[in-house]
Order: sequence, then structure tokens, then C-alpha cells
Amino acid sequence: MWNGQPIWSVSRYQDIRAALVDPRLSAETLPDLFESSGDQAPVIFARTDDPEHHRLRRMMTSQFTFRRTEAMRPQIQTLVDEYLDAMIDNGPPADIVRDFALPVPSMVIALLLGVPPEDLELFQHNTAAGLDVNSTDEERAKCFIEMYAYIQELVARKEREPGDDLISRLIVDYVATGQLDNNTVAVNAVIMMQAGHETTANMISLGTVALLENPDAFERLGRTDDPAVIANAIEELMRYLSIVHAQVDRVAIEDLTLGGQLIRAGDKVLMNLPSGNWDPEFVDSPEVFDVDRNTRGHVGFGYGTHQCIGANLARVEMQVAFATLARRLPGLKLAVPPAELKFKDADIYGMKELPVTW
Repeated sequence: MWNGQPIWSVSRYQDIRAALVDPRLSAETLPDLFESSGDQAPVIFARTDDPEHHRLRRMMTSQFTFRRTEAMRPQIQTLVDEYLDAMIDNGPPADIVRDFALPVPSMVIALLLGVPPEDLELFQHNTAAGLDVNSTDEERAKCFIEMYAYIQELVARKEREPGDDLISRLIVDYVATGQLDNNTVAVNAVIMMQAGHETTANMISLGTVALLENPDAFERLGRTDDPAVIANAIEELMRYLSIVHAQVDRVAIEDLTLGGQLIRAGDKVLMNLPSGNWDPEFVDSPEVFDVDRNTRGHVGFGYGTHQCIGANLARVEMQVAFATLARRLPGLKLAVPPAELKFKDADIYGMKELPVTW
């Protein structure tokens, strides 16, 4: 790995799915980011195994159900229109990352969790620095601790004055009954805040490039009002781009064989999601971007009990963002040659900026 750690890379589609449901591979791979103190140590639900993972996840999922996220569609549409209005009014050229892809999902997850929008820059800066593969372990830890300290204060504030948001509901429904503690609420809010804006923002910017490279697909998105067509295009983008490249790792808690390879207890295992989604055993001609193909079962959101908790929300955001962009700016094009585009060197793949014109 980039940090010198030896690790097995699982690259076949079927092996990835098998690994992600194998109880012999544990999600508890993170080093201790929190210095021991008298406080109860926070628990990151995505980095626990069942049954504790299931118990914690069940508390977090209420806001991310299909019904709840669909109910947010009008609110997301309003945000998308507002940011596109501003971008269009300012005239070309524009930076899709700065003007559209980053602010929309940042605002959505902030509203959902109850984070004041004026504090978003703290999360955007620390998330980007924390995911950069050139950052040291110490720099990554510092970024996380800074966000964690902020959310701890926010949790304390919402304990006194709860609002209509996920953090408040966790406090009222689970902290008050002793099923959760404030630190666990805070640490999971940080994770959801990070994942909720960084992944979707990267998908919107990279997805825009993919669509501009496939103008027939972009044009089709702009003229259809068929939700099924739009939804399928988003699933193909997820398969084609696989934003998460180096976050889904596991550690073997006993010896096992995976894809014919012996994995020893204590060995680390990394799921190569892009490779799984481009496995010719999964789809024909995987290098072709095809919005008509059936991509059901792609591993862009992971797989199994640890599948991305925000998948429903991300789908709605992307469906609204791409369809609206294609409808309102049919003449959209890159403002620089493709070779000059700047991509991130990060665990979660994306773009530093995306200059466009129309």
C-alpha cells in the first residue's frame, strides 16, 4: 500500500462479494485514533462486526431508507437548481467541483445531520487532507480529531436544544435511553459527514467527465423524464467509476482460502472495487460506458451487511444532479483538453477541479 503496509488485494467480482460476507474477515481494522481517557471510547459502527455492527447500524439507518431519501428529492432538486442558477448566472467558464459537485452533497448531508452550513469548510478541508495518500498518519489523525472535537461540541449543544435532524434523533431516541453514548454519536456523525459529501461530490465531477466523453448518453439524460432510464445511467456510472478505491479493507481472524489463495490469520485484505466492477465475468466489455446495460449487483457501494449506509441518498442526489445538469446545460463541454484535467491522489478517487464551458 501507499503507506508501506503489505496487504492482499482482492480483484475478482465474485471473490470480493464472497470476502465481504465472510465472518472470518473482520472490519475492525482501524488503529486507535483516540487516546485512552476516562470517557467511554467511541465506536465507529462501520468498523465493527455483527452483532454489534447490526445493533449500531440499525440506529443510524432511519434517515437513509428508500422512503426517507425519496422524500428529500424536492429539497435536493431545489439545492441543485440554486447552485446551477448561480453557476449559469456567473457565466462560463466554471469549475464544476467548486460551483456544483462539492456544495450540493455537502449541503444535503449537513441538513440531514444538523450541521450548520457555515461550518462546512472545516469538513471539506479536513476530509480532503485526511484522504490524500500523501498525508502522513499523524496528519490524517489530526484532521479526524479536529472534526471529531467540533461534532462533540455540536452533540452537546443538540442535547440541550434538539432539532429536526439525525444527530438530534440519535440523542433523543438512543442516548437518552442508554443505548448510545455521546462520543459514539459524534464519531459516527463525522464518518457520515465525510462520506456523505466527499464520495458523492467526486461522483458528480468524474461522472460529468464520463458523460461528456459519451455525448449520446449525456444528451439522452437531458431529454428523458423516465426515472428508470435516469436511475440506470447512475448505476452504470457507479460501476464504471467506482469512487472508493482503498477504503474497504478487512483483517483475517482465522486462516481461510479466498480465490484459491491461502490468507493467514492477521493478514490484511483490500477489496479492489474498481477491478471487481470491471471484471468481464460480471459484465461484458466492462471498459465500455453503456447506460443501457444491466449493472444490478455492482460493488460501487460495497456489498453485504457493511454496504454503504448512504447508498439510497447518494442515488437520489446523483439522479437529480446529472439529469438537471444535462437538461439545463445541453451544450456543456470541457474548458481544457482532457490531458490537462487534475485528478486526486486519494483513497476516494475524484477531481481537484473541473473547468467547463457552454
